[in-house]
Amino acid sequence: MKPYSILLLLSFFALTAQAKTYKVYYLGGQSNMAGYGNNAELSEPYTSAQPAIRIFNGNPAGDFSNGGGRGIWDALQPGYGRKFKSDGEANHHSDFFGPELGFGHRIAELSPNDNVAIIKYALGGSALGYGVGNNWFPDYRRGNGINQYDHALNTFQQAFAVRDIDGDGEADTLIPAGIIWMQGESDAYDSEVVANQYLHNLKNIMALLRAALRAPDLPVVIGKITDSHNDPEDGLRMNWGHIVQQAQMVFEQEDVCADLVTVTESFQHLDDGWHYHSKDYITLGSAFADSVHNLNKACNK
Repeated sequence: MKPYSILLLLSFFALTAQAKTYKVYYLGGQSNMAGYGNNAELSEPYTSAQPAIRIFNGNPAGDFSNGGGRGIWDALQPGYGRKFKSDGEANHHSDFFGPELGFGHRIAELSPNDNVAIIKYALGGSALGYGVGNNWFPDYRRGNGINQYDHALNTFQQAFAVRDIDGDGEADTLIPAGIIWMQGESDAYDSEVVANQYLHNLKNIMALLRAALRAPDLPVVIGKITDSHNDPEDGLRMNWGHIVQQAQMVFEQEDVCADLVTVTESFQHLDDGWHYHSKDYITLGSAFADSVHNLNKACNK
């Protein structure tokens, strides 16, 4: 098992009289978490940078790469969707956004007395199943062994290592408040074998991410995968989508601190048959925020 003791960097945060405490949410998964929303289709308040809402988006990278997870803390704004890059010195925003925009705005609205921070790492096409392209399997043994799980841990390490995430000269404290996960299409597309392993793999990766954030009961919100039904042969883009959907539902039913967001059922897909329209990413992010907000109240009684 790969170590996640690197996250002991959490202990570096010092409390001072003027320090801020941030509730931090991790957003992870594959392309519908990365985001295909078009910045040009946004309107206020989503077009403006939000300095009070901090975000650390780890550089997306493929398996075997050493560049995954690099980033810097910045203001929430458009441009953290697909094609976003970071070299660890500067963020290179793209023309796209993902659920983080709707999520950040909505969670700040729901918790006006809390400081909000987002950590994001997602890569399009990534899977939980071993050997399915770029994947999150924790015991990866191909090549140099580096995969999406490692890149997520590196994202955590770098994000939590920064003492002052808002640049006000005071050390800040980050308190993990939730995991938001939008992923599963690749597992549902690859094979029936991989799809049948999804529930086990989902439980495993969520347990590891909770452990990495040192919060075993951390709320987890899962976004339901949906099929566009536009495959020219049989109508299904994901032949085993029903298996992954069932696994997502069982995960929610068996975990008292988990929820399944099903708003995706009403979305229309882009012509590519996989991704959502710009307005849908705002809706999805907002639904994620509502869900994790409610879970935090229920799980922290």
